[in-house]
Amino acid sequence: MASVTTSCHIQADPDAVFAVIGNCNRFAEAVPDITGIEVLSDVTSGVGLRFRETRTMNGREADTVLEVTEYEPPNHIRIVADSHGTVWDSVFTVTPQNGGSELTLVMDARPHKLLSRLLVPFTMRMIGGALEKDLHAVKDFLESPVTA
Repeated sequence: MASVTTSCHIQADPDAVFAVIGNCNRFAEAVPDITGIEVLSDVTSGVGLRFRETRTMNGREADTVLEVTEYEPPNHIRIVADSHGTVWDSVFTVTPQNGGSELTLVMDARPHKLLSRLLVPFTMRMIGGALEKDLHAVKDFLESPVTA
């Protein structure tokens, strides 16, 4: 298993931060690389929500089906995807800090196919940069005067 952790401080209270990370449409609004969201389940929020996220990666669009498996506002949300021979397990945690919030994302990659076992260690550095970019997009979104 490989893991990446990234975090950033956001000048917004935990409820405001969770309102973005806990809602796939709001998250897509905050993160420019996400170009589309399609809800696939009858559940539209919380545990059991399944959705297809389309995002631009390396200049190409890619789709991933994700499912919310834990949902505890305003503290954390776990979102899991099984894609290209790897289970991608992402936990966003929001903690109050210095008049704002600390947003932390831990993504574990558990490859279950041979090719994935070989490739995951090489892709984690690139993924870490993308995750950091996502968190900073959420920060910018929440701290901008238009959305604040």
